[in-house]
Amino acid sequence: MHASPLEFPCEYPVKVMGRQAAGFRERMQAVLAAELGPAAAIALDERPSRDGAYLSLTFTVRVESREQLEQLYRELRATGLVLFAL
Repeated sequence: MHASPLEFPCEYPVKVMGRQAAGFRERMQAVLAAELGPAAAIALDERPSRDGAYLSLTFTVRVESREQLEQLYRELRATGLVLFAL
C-alpha cells in the first residue's frame, strides 16, 4: 500500500487540460459523474489559454479512496481529449 499524505475521504482538485473544443467540458463532467456520481463536482474553475486554443478545467471533487482517484484519472485520460491531468 502507498503511503499517502491524503486522508480519505477528502475533497481533491482534479485539473485537466485539453483543446478548446465543443463538448470538452461536458465530456469531462460526464466522466466525473460516471466515476463519482452525479453530484461529484463540488466546484469548477475554468480557464481558457491566452489565445483560446486550450481549456483548463479544475474540478474539486469528493473522493473516497486512492483507488477511486486513480481510476478517475485513468478514465479522464482514456477519453483521448485530455492533454494533461494533474
